Amino acid sequence: MRYFLELAYSGTQYHGWQIQKNAHSVQAEIQNALSVLLRKPTDILGSGRTDAGVHAIQQYAHFDTEQTLDGEVFAKKMNGILPEDISIKRVIKVHEEAHTRFDATQRHYMYRINQEKTPFLKGVSYYNFHRFDVDLMNKAAQIMLKHEDFQCFSKVHTDVNHYLCNIQQAYWQKETSYNVNLLVFYIQANRFLRGMVRAITGTMLNVGSGKITLEEFEQIILNKDRKQAGWSVPAQGLFLAKVAYPYI
Repeated sequence: MRYFLELAYSGTQYHGWQIQKNAHSVQAEIQNALSVLLRKPTDILGSGRTDAGVHAIQQYAHFDTEQTLDGEVFAKKMNGILPEDISIKRVIKVHEEAHTRFDATQRHYMYRINQEKTPFLKGVSYYNFHRFDVDLMNKAAQIMLKHEDFQCFSKVHTDVNHYLCNIQQAYWQKETSYNVNLLVFYIQANRFLRGMVRAITGTMLNVGSGKITLEEFEQIILNKDRKQAGWSVPAQGLFLAKVAYPYI
């Protein structure tokens, strides 16, 4: 039988989602907890990878077991074993061919920038006191909706068949948290390339600070050259916010 885990985690203490040699990963922690409860080595496969320091408000992973599980009880048992920075929200029985990576129809990310120094947002936002033209950055976000090839925002030497992504929504808005002003970037697409959101965010900050024009921003997309795009913003401001499936 196949089960989905709906989970959340703070990525601060981890070298990303995926298991790596000599590195602390979210996947390893969850697999260890599962293996203890199911009393046999149990692997999981996530809806996608997050880099070191990146957080997840909603992430999914699936695993197979011969045991029939009570989802609510099993989630509580998992949470009793897992460290405080990883939580299991739900354990959901799905059909045998269900796949957390290939069946996902939408992925949502958000990136948070705090513009006032505060200890309360350390590790969960990027501190940058510069002022940015949010209207210009929203115009840049709308430009992306006209395009599909985002090779310019992908890490180089990545193992993908193509660089096509259907960005369905992208916008910036001003928010507050702990009485601190934030700039938050929201983006939704069917898929994302490695490093894509952080590269997009850094390039749009270049638009918002007047370093490049909207015309230059669009030309970067058309040229498909990562070297022409902007810097990758730090990982701690990035959150995988939602993953959508047609049957959940």
